[in-house]
Amino acid sequence: MTTVGNDHSLLIGGAPVETGEWTEVRSPFSGDVIGRIAKGGAAEARRALDAAERAMREPLPAHERARILDTTARLLDERREEAAQIISAEAGKPLKAARVEAQRAVSTYTFAAVEARKLAGEMVPMDASAAGTGKLAFTMRLPIGIVGAISPFNFPLNLVAHKIAPALAAGCAVVLKPASTTPLSALFLACLEEEAGLPEGWINVVAGSASAIGDVLVDDERVKLITFTGSGAVGWGIAERAHRKRVKLELGNATPAIVCGDAPAGTAAKLAANAFSFAGQSCISVQRIFVLQEAWDDFLAEFVPAVEALQVGDPADPGTDVGPLIAEDERDRILEWIRASHGEVLTGGELTGDGLLRPTVIAGPAPTDQVQCEEVFGPVVTLTRVASLDEAIEQANATRYGLQAAIFSSDLASCLRAARELEFGGVTVNEAPTFRADQMPYGGVKASGNTKEGPAWAVREMTEERLVVMQL
Repeated sequence: MTTVGNDHSLLIGGAPVETGEWTEVRSPFSGDVIGRIAKGGAAEARRALDAAERAMREPLPAHERARILDTTARLLDERREEAAQIISAEAGKPLKAARVEAQRAVSTYTFAAVEARKLAGEMVPMDASAAGTGKLAFTMRLPIGIVGAISPFNFPLNLVAHKIAPALAAGCAVVLKPASTTPLSALFLACLEEEAGLPEGWINVVAGSASAIGDVLVDDERVKLITFTGSGAVGWGIAERAHRKRVKLELGNATPAIVCGDAPAGTAAKLAANAFSFAGQSCISVQRIFVLQEAWDDFLAEFVPAVEALQVGDPADPGTDVGPLIAEDERDRILEWIRASHGEVLTGGELTGDGLLRPTVIAGPAPTDQVQCEEVFGPVVTLTRVASLDEAIEQANATRYGLQAAIFSSDLASCLRAARELEFGGVTVNEAPTFRADQMPYGGVKASGNTKEGPAWAVREMTEERLVVMQL
């Protein structure tokens, strides 16, 4: 299957579907058209739901679901480089980062296969009460039904994997709406699943109008669960409209990291590398760094040169660290935020000759600056000097977001205190908050979401528990 440089059909019910309209997929770096995909809408979304409904009439046993997931992992592993090239071309992700994403997607399928094999209910101790004497009770975990999945552009392969693989492990058919800017990675993955033996209708890919396709997924009663990764406004809007469905949201963050005076060597370099990976277009990309007074001078002396040493340019170049933003209007928005900041721009804040935004470091922003209180989703980091760990935790928490945060310290008490008091779904210790392993529970609190991803957690969300009571 060639996925770049050609026309691509939608995938519905195991068959290619063309609509007569096309969406161009362009390189964020060069602007060149790298492929076209058929443009779907409400009619195609309903057709996909019909296919998914037919598929679930013949449930796949757990061993078969696990075999398909394992086979998909193997096929993807064999074609990792092809997958990385697709990611890099359509998302503008540096090739080194795209290769990591492809490898992570292999892991996501591997862990989902494990969950398919061990998915089970539990025994209920009925004789713990007099009323239960002489009875046997247990729970069963059954697929919730059709899953509507809406994925973002920034991890066009692995975040699709985190939606599809657990759904299949749970026994749910999927209708996927990938990001319009990056649909080719999703289509590539779906085709690998079919090659692995997934029967028709279990995975359907409908690219096109977000509002038209999304409306069908929200309104059609056959969709029992919606899994969405993207902006808070859209995600919470879906949750409000689809109040009778199970709606699982992974949303944004203004990710903080706290650097103490006893932070381990190499902290600044680690934060510099992680803050600007994929031009900061990750919801857990380091954005706000709070540095204790005693660490300020040394951290600054190491951090700024490490940022300036990052290579900015063509994402297809294996040496590139920072590539383009997904769209020029996003680049222009971030430039406006930088110029409106009350802090001092220590480096960056300007464009390269290729029109890429240089990694930007701003010291001493105002709390109300957009670069400080909103999610930038770009290559911008703010540095704030604080007098104490108390102040650092207070300022880190001074956001409506709550996905992941980090502390860097050699003092165990400080680290455990931060783990307790930082109001985030995950806290990393002496590791960048950008870290994510695909088997771990991942998700936020407050405005950052309402669920945990990771196959073991997602599979349970995609099933319903049924109690069985037997009179002996």
